[in-house]
Amino acid sequence: MADQTTTLVILGASGDLTSRLLLPALGQLLSRQPGRQVRLRGAGMDDWTDEHWRETVRTAFASMDAEDAFEKVVDTTYTKADITAPDDLTSLLSETQGRIALYFAVPPAIAAKACESLSSVDLPEGLILALEKPFGTDAESAHALNEKLAALVPESQVFRVDHFLGRSMSLNIIGARFANRVLEPIWSAEHIESIDITYDEKLGLEGRAGYYDKAGALRDMIQSHLLQLMALVTMEPPATLGEQDLRGATTSALLATRIWNDDPVASSRRGRYTTGTIDGRELPNYVDEPGVDPSRETETLAEVVLEVRNNRWAGVPITMRSGKAVGDPVKEILIRFRPVRHLPDGFTGATHGSRLRFTLGPDRMSLGLNVNGADDPFALTWARLSADLGEGALLAYAEVLSEILDGDPTLSVRGDAAEQCWRIVQPVLDAWKADEVPLQDYPAGSHGPADWPDRDY
Repeated sequence: MADQTTTLVILGASGDLTSRLLLPALGQLLSRQPGRQVRLRGAGMDDWTDEHWRETVRTAFASMDAEDAFEKVVDTTYTKADITAPDDLTSLLSETQGRIALYFAVPPAIAAKACESLSSVDLPEGLILALEKPFGTDAESAHALNEKLAALVPESQVFRVDHFLGRSMSLNIIGARFANRVLEPIWSAEHIESIDITYDEKLGLEGRAGYYDKAGALRDMIQSHLLQLMALVTMEPPATLGEQDLRGATTSALLATRIWNDDPVASSRRGRYTTGTIDGRELPNYVDEPGVDPSRETETLAEVVLEVRNNRWAGVPITMRSGKAVGDPVKEILIRFRPVRHLPDGFTGATHGSRLRFTLGPDRMSLGLNVNGADDPFALTWARLSADLGEGALLAYAEVLSEILDGDPTLSVRGDAAEQCWRIVQPVLDAWKADEVPLQDYPAGSHGPADWPDRDY
């Protein structure tokens, strides 16, 4: 459990991320874990009073039916501050008690400026720095930010937040891989034909042009969240689930990852939604959304094929896809096993390889198998065994906050891993910038551009 004197300082406390995700998650965490307490401070540019801040905290806690959790907040105040100003940061830190965790709930550019300003501030011992993705805008900027952070605190006190790693499904993947003898020995290219990691969603831009139009689907989802999931799926077995072993294993997988055939043009696709309907709601053309700059040619659907070039996975295509405004969206990790080498003569019917699915929200695992049909015992048919894995005890952000308050960076992204994620996708970004891969349109509510290959889900 976290020390009772731990103080969580949320920088950007008056913003959407704080009220929509961080505070509700904190309320759930405090409500579900008896004995845990925390000091809470908010800092932002808005001219809020302490009472306004406390009411914001109470409202967020109530949204999780965690009103009782407010009693576990030892103390909470709000300070109007410019977090990029050294004097304001000095004042914030000097007025805060116990071990301090600074959570940068601000855009990445502002977080980087704040970290620069911290270099001229006398930092308290044990200070934790928690930063949201995207971590940099490319490998070079990520490396520069890593150097800034390394000059401030040890790597073990830097939390590069990727809330996908806080999802219960992350540990479900590890458990399924390593706790089952029917899976662990066959988790390699010898038995696995391909891997698909897909995270599409029905939502369109939803007023997020300020961030999304500069990022796009590749940077927003594949470069961060989906690569982290891929690393869990493909990593070598860690000795323990501790920080060094687990993060070392996932980083090694990323170090071995390359664009399929080293050809970013043939191994990537990009699309952008146009006017369409989803669940009876009309979505406008992306380029007509408020705040969008059409000249940026921002993609809202991205697909990239990768390969982990090591002894375990060489030759296995790993397709990663994510997009907005997609009808009947798929959110899953799909493992396709190879067909059997020989099937006795006499069987009829489809005999493709078995398929293991991890569905992301609601979390579910299913295994597709060829089995004998009920009517004709010689005719093979398809059957699916499934297990509902539930939602986990805590929200993803509650898991993230738990790790931060406890000073355990196991489920955060290590610095070199963040740089590797940018290195992996950089050839695709360069090819797209050079317009070597066409930006194709797809109607909102469809599954993507009409000439994209059908995918067998």
